[in-house]
Amino acid sequence: MADEDERFDGMLLSIAQQLQTSNIENLLDVFYGFLRRKTDFFSQGKDVAKEKILERFQVQWAKVQKKYEEKQRIEAEENAAREARKKKQDEEPKIMEIEEDDDVPTPKGEEISKPDEDEDEEDESAKGKLKPNAGNGANLENYSWTQTLQDVDVRVPLIKSGKLRSKEVTVDISRQGLKVGIKGKPLVIDGALCKLVQPDECTWLIEDGTTIVLSMLKVNQMEWWNKLIDTDPEINTKKVQPENSRLEDLDGDTRSMVEKMMFDQRQKQMGKPTSDEQKKLDILEKFKAQHPEMDFSNVKMQ
Repeated sequence: MADEDERFDGMLLSIAQQLQTSNIENLLDVFYGFLRRKTDFFSQGKDVAKEKILERFQVQWAKVQKKYEEKQRIEAEENAAREARKKKQDEEPKIMEIEEDDDVPTPKGEEISKPDEDEDEEDESAKGKLKPNAGNGANLENYSWTQTLQDVDVRVPLIKSGKLRSKEVTVDISRQGLKVGIKGKPLVIDGALCKLVQPDECTWLIEDGTTIVLSMLKVNQMEWWNKLIDTDPEINTKKVQPENSRLEDLDGDTRSMVEKMMFDQRQKQMGKPTSDEQKKLDILEKFKAQHPEMDFSNVKMQ
């Protein structure tokens, strides 16, 4: 049976619901009772039956441990990345041009993202899309955003001088929505996020008394966002540049896994086979070369 075989989940859930109890021992009694009444499992003797039960338990427990360790590793990497970004933000000077009007300020010190003109003419899907900024996001007229595979950071300057207090601003982060602005004034951001985030893992703060800085954790941490809000212009995700410094900090196995994941993501965006799909194609081509007498016209790769 495959590692994540869920074929019998519906049947087992139905049994658990019929038992009308949250006690797992009752479900185990049903299972072992079936083995006792309908199979020869227990006829092998107590020691053999016990050994087989413990053996399967150890297999499942190893999977639980592996999943837990993977979760801990990802959380540790995310925490380290957040600390590095926060340290970088604290060290960098924040440039804000002061003007005399009271309009919402535009992020200064950052060039507004422009349509990417470097794409080959044959790539129709990239035409009109913005070139990503240095943080793999976009610098828009009233705010800017950056991203990693795990999270999205947004900077929204609200005033050009003075000092905002938290009770004077509106910040509302939902699973697929974002609102940011000053209370009593039109919101600077008010729309649906292009992808889902985890609201309980999102944070925000007021930087220098003028700018709202948000950090949002993605639900799907295996894809790049092509925009922040649904109505925003799209960026060309083919031009996204992962943080090399972070890759260099990973151990060999983890780095290989991340690089493979990013390669497969780029391949999917270009409509090309992933690394696993390419291996299957290579095997098929080799087999076809060895058996020219066979007809492969109806073969489809799964």
